[in-house]
Amino acid sequence: MHVSAVGAEYMRISWITDDQSMPSKVEYGKVSGKYDAVAKGESSRYLFYVYLSGKIHNVKIGPLEPDTVYYYRCSGVGDEFSFKTAPASLPVEFVIAGDLGQTEWTNSTLTHIGKLDYDMLLMPGDLSYADWHQPLWDSFGRMMQPYASTRPWMVVEGNHEIEALTFFGMAPFIAYNHRWRMPYEESGSNSNLYYSFNVAGAVHVIMLGSYVDFGCNSEQYKWLVADLAKVDRSVTPWLIVLFHAPWYNTNTAHQGEGESMRVAMQALLYKARVDVIFAGHVHAYERFTRIYNEAENSCGPVYITIGDGGNREGLALDFDSKHKYAYLSLFREASFGHGRLRVIDGKKALWSWHRNDDSTDTVRDQLWLQSLSSSSACQGGTKIKDEL
Repeated sequence: MHVSAVGAEYMRISWITDDQSMPSKVEYGKVSGKYDAVAKGESSRYLFYVYLSGKIHNVKIGPLEPDTVYYYRCSGVGDEFSFKTAPASLPVEFVIAGDLGQTEWTNSTLTHIGKLDYDMLLMPGDLSYADWHQPLWDSFGRMMQPYASTRPWMVVEGNHEIEALTFFGMAPFIAYNHRWRMPYEESGSNSNLYYSFNVAGAVHVIMLGSYVDFGCNSEQYKWLVADLAKVDRSVTPWLIVLFHAPWYNTNTAHQGEGESMRVAMQALLYKARVDVIFAGHVHAYERFTRIYNEAENSCGPVYITIGDGGNREGLALDFDSKHKYAYLSLFREASFGHGRLRVIDGKKALWSWHRNDDSTDTVRDQLWLQSLSSSSACQGGTKIKDEL
């Protein structure tokens, strides 16, 4: 069971049943046990070699009121769940966690996340680490349910979601696309692997695919140009981007794996004055200064790697102190944890990284961010319509 945001007034409820006769419907309301609305949706199944999934239900409910708790029940039976919608205006708080997996460290990360309130979770890839073993998608869903059923989880794919078996005629991302449907159509995208959405009327979040074509003639690139051109920074002062493979990285793990995407897309994000970029993939935490084209630039994005959610492969322990990007790296630590971005108003936001190693929630890195849309020195680069 998990929920995801669909526009400002709707949520998608996604769940799986073994019983194929269960209807794809959600009853919901603002009072526990009293459901004054019902919505019907669609269902699907997928075959992965010899594994046949359960019945995957997706139902969009709404319109919903902002900053409100709703109670809901799926298929007309079973337990009641509840979620809270995001606020209509700032402040808003995001949790960012990458490379979760399903280990004891994952449990620790989720426990720390659950201790404090937040409005939405953003995940830059590598969810279940199923890696072709499909029952691990089911166990991951059960592990995430206590958290993902109460707040919207907005995710994008990582390398562990590819799961291609071309010699059996199986395309990549089959399980991911069936199980974690995101609001791509609403953002004008033709792929579940990249999309965008607004939160609290002031934050535009873009989820990009590191493992789908991103060259200048690709559908993803063209979509990104069009999506950025629609953003009015006087109305939406914050612009956040997530993808899986980091463009800047001083860890010895996964060196250069985001380089071709950086070369293809960094100018677009710079011209649009993206405020902060989150990536995963490297199992450690690292925060860079504002950068454009491999150099410090006060009008470039802050780059943050946060691939430290849990995973089964362990931490990426080795940072290269002599790396060419080392002077741009302001904080790095190989520990499991999660991040929080609290957007206070149109000008300032507080970023903090919380380490798991301690029994209590420990903030190891913290930074006040100023939105580039509010910086007079960075005006004039916020329009990219000339790229169309």
